[in-house]
Amino acid sequence: MKFISPILSVLFMFMGLLVQSQPAPMSLEECILMAVEKNISVKQSELSLDDAALNKKDAQGNFLPSLNAQANHSWNIGLNQDITRGTLENQTTQFTSVGASVNIDIYNGFRNFNQLHRANLALLAREYQLEDMKDDVRLMVVNAYLQILFNIEILDVQKSQLEITRRDAARTQEMIDAGTMVKYDLLEIEATMATQEQGVIRAENNLRLSKINLAQMLLITDYDNFDVVSMDMEAPLGQILFQKPKDIFEQALTHRKDIKLSLTNIAIAEKDIELAKGALQPSLTAFYGYNSRVSYADRITGNGVFADVPIGFIPSSGEPVLRSVEGNKLIGPMPFGQQFDRNAGHNIGVRLNIPIFNGNATRNNVERSKVNLLRSQNQLEQEKLNLENTINQAHNDAEGAYKFYEAAQKTQLARKRAYEDAVNRFEAGVMNIFDFNQIKQRYEVAASDVVRAKFDYIFKLKVLEFYFGISISL
Repeated sequence: MKFISPILSVLFMFMGLLVQSQPAPMSLEECILMAVEKNISVKQSELSLDDAALNKKDAQGNFLPSLNAQANHSWNIGLNQDITRGTLENQTTQFTSVGASVNIDIYNGFRNFNQLHRANLALLAREYQLEDMKDDVRLMVVNAYLQILFNIEILDVQKSQLEITRRDAARTQEMIDAGTMVKYDLLEIEATMATQEQGVIRAENNLRLSKINLAQMLLITDYDNFDVVSMDMEAPLGQILFQKPKDIFEQALTHRKDIKLSLTNIAIAEKDIELAKGALQPSLTAFYGYNSRVSYADRITGNGVFADVPIGFIPSSGEPVLRSVEGNKLIGPMPFGQQFDRNAGHNIGVRLNIPIFNGNATRNNVERSKVNLLRSQNQLEQEKLNLENTINQAHNDAEGAYKFYEAAQKTQLARKRAYEDAVNRFEAGVMNIFDFNQIKQRYEVAASDVVRAKFDYIFKLKVLEFYFGISISL
């Protein structure tokens, strides 16, 4: 025992760590959060939102002045004038020039204001688009989650029916041993049991596939360890069914993101018209420029030595007229700072641009923007029609699903009573195995129909609540 006890302790510790490493089953809320976080289409829409935010920054930047600077350094190689002798010689000279300019819009038909307003609307539209896509993802996850719960209940029904058949087989074997039944009766039950075993395998496969489907929505690749929180689903009478489809439609118009997106697109189209009209107005721009240059060429300056140089003659006496002239010498270029200060230049002013005629391009843009506005308005009306038709269909489907579920429950209850009566009659020997199996199969089908009708009703009820604005939950 002294040696076994430590081994058991290590073994239990290892089993505990193994259990802890298994991922916990996921709830519907966790699945929805993960799907929204990982969905590729949602990520693409988020990038579109980022792009719209950058466009807004561009629109804000239009109010700021534009500042540009330039610099140039050049080499002049070839025939140039020598400044010392005044002759043309092949030589290389260098020059550097720098400059800067500032421009600011004073008036441009309020296009900067309209562009900023449009950028805000476009950002809002992308937000609505993102939220609408998230709603679609949430609805798909709910459908996939309910499909798993449906397959779990169908599997339980199949296993329950198989267990009943096994008990029937055991009871039949006892009756054969007692001489009240023949071997043929047992063979019929065993054939039914084999069929039900196939049904159990089929239900297990369907459950596995439905889990894989939801896992793929969540971008989970470890299918074997993925599972959801199982729960007993009840089918309540949703209060939403007491609402008229028209009332649900009016409520949906206040919160549906696709409707808000269409309304925002209309506002964007209206702003595009104002932008296009702004191009017909004059624009006034203020500007300022600075430039300077530097030369690297040598300079000529006086050397301090003067000499008399004749500049003419006196007519009467013929004496030469002399002038004292200082000699020249070659020195290097002026320092950078002095050249920049001496050669600096400034220009400042305003520029007025008046559009007169440009091939009707600007006016055509105005008309084109008006066409886009009509198109956006038509799109809104189409969205409303689609939404109203969808809500009417969803309301009708939910009502029909609930009535079908009630009918399925009544059918199951009747089939159950018929089956219980058939069991008594079969055991009493007044019913043959063929008739007994027919009644039993009808009962099994009725039990499956109840599960199918229940989940069909629950999903359609959730869809109707979704359009009304009720948060999706189970």
